[in-house]
Amino acid sequence: MLFLFVMKSTDALGLQAFFEISRNLDQALNLEQALRSVLQVLTESLATRKAAVILLNTETGQLLRCVFQGSLPEDQEWEGIPRLEEIAFQMRRRPQPFVWPEGSQVPRFLARSAPELGDKGQIVFLGVPVVHRGSLLGVVVADCVFGLEAPLEEDLRFLTMAAGVMAQIISVNRQVKARMEVLQRENMSLKAALAEKTQNQVMVGQSAAMAEVRQALKTAAAGKGPVLLTGETGAGKSTAARVIHDLSHRSGYPFIKVNCASLPENLLEAEIFGCEPGALPGAPRAKPGRLEEADGGTLFLEEVAELTPHLQDRLLKFLQEREFQRLGSAKPRKVEMRLIAATSRDLDAEVKAGSFREELYERLRVSAIHLSPVKERREDITPLLNHFLDRVSQEYGRRFYFTQVALGLLQEYDWPGNVREMENLVERLALIVEDGEMDVNDLPSYLLTGAPDTGGPEHLFRSRLKEMERREIVAALERNRWVQSQAAVELGLTLRQIGYRVKQFGLERVIREHRSQLISRSGGARVGSHLHPK
Repeated sequence: MLFLFVMKSTDALGLQAFFEISRNLDQALNLEQALRSVLQVLTESLATRKAAVILLNTETGQLLRCVFQGSLPEDQEWEGIPRLEEIAFQMRRRPQPFVWPEGSQVPRFLARSAPELGDKGQIVFLGVPVVHRGSLLGVVVADCVFGLEAPLEEDLRFLTMAAGVMAQIISVNRQVKARMEVLQRENMSLKAALAEKTQNQVMVGQSAAMAEVRQALKTAAAGKGPVLLTGETGAGKSTAARVIHDLSHRSGYPFIKVNCASLPENLLEAEIFGCEPGALPGAPRAKPGRLEEADGGTLFLEEVAELTPHLQDRLLKFLQEREFQRLGSAKPRKVEMRLIAATSRDLDAEVKAGSFREELYERLRVSAIHLSPVKERREDITPLLNHFLDRVSQEYGRRFYFTQVALGLLQEYDWPGNVREMENLVERLALIVEDGEMDVNDLPSYLLTGAPDTGGPEHLFRSRLKEMERREIVAALERNRWVQSQAAVELGLTLRQIGYRVKQFGLERVIREHRSQLISRSGGARVGSHLHPK
């Protein structure tokens, strides 16, 4: 009767404990916390004083980590029992429940039951494998479960049930982690593809020079050292810096930009390196610098050649030591970020003149990329213009385009402001044209008169373009009985636009003469009072 009472008591106690253990299944995402909660049920609800879970690599069987509960030291022997690595080794050889008798150097494995093991009080601890679908995930060990009055079989049976729950938790956790790793790889792959697509969209051009730049940006993005971007103002250095950041593994971290030509030395120093309270007038609070804000990401210094010698020294020291101090502080600070610098100056000449530190120059140009001016890659002018036209068309919800004559003039222009000037022109024209057409008369006067009439190929080309347009206007007027409104419809022009061309080409007298002749032939009837037959 006493044995029956003990069995019933352990059954009830075990059922309640198992219910508490099962509630930890929904914590599988936090594996260590979930396993620790299971062990905590053993040590708080049952007679267990100390317990541990040993996690194994399913492929190699090597110990991954241990989760402990109770007084078990994490990296020491447990009251004379060999280290847990030895338990893992023994379990790999024979994944079965076991007990470790006092004074024994090896565990005793059990096939079904353990009545032959003698006094339960002589058992130092017992363990069972954590198995899921035939794979050994780990081992759970405990000094006891129900106490000395309960049979050893009850301890092993309950510990096996607990190990089953742990197996589910570990399996779910590993499945989720594996899926997350797949998703992360897919996400990184998609981000890289998107960044490369974006690179092709923002670094527009079909010239060999631009193809080399795109490849250089991809190569730089895969590196870790500083990058130096050179080129004329407006050549696209800021865009190139952003592309490098977006293509790199730092794309999920900040991209911080500082214009070194926009602030005096003391304010620029505080902007880059930060400052402590009172370090600057009107700065009562500490302020982190752009270096700290860029931690993990990229710091882009525009016009780096404008740095004073003092700031050049500070930047060089940071690149050498990877640490800095805020303005007004001696405390060293460390950040992990990448530096991209850009300049429109000739740094070789600046170094020779002594205005830029040679050592800093050498540090910056670990990866140097030069962006050619637009005038040196004229085959990129039309793709660039079309790119900006597409952008404003999408922004305004209507189609913008250049006429062939206007496009011809733009292709001849040298674009001293490079891509930035081109972008500004398209955006300005989108605001002033009545419809989507951007024609010669819409262009700024400097584009029409900027080049002197030297009689060379450029002047000859312009003259031919104007003559072609004049002939086209005259032919349309002639087909429409010299009625400007009807000729405008045929040419797809507004009255204002055709009026401008008539005046530009001096056609007013020609139109009057031909209309007078038509009136004479028609006996004085009004010319153009009927629609021209199609």
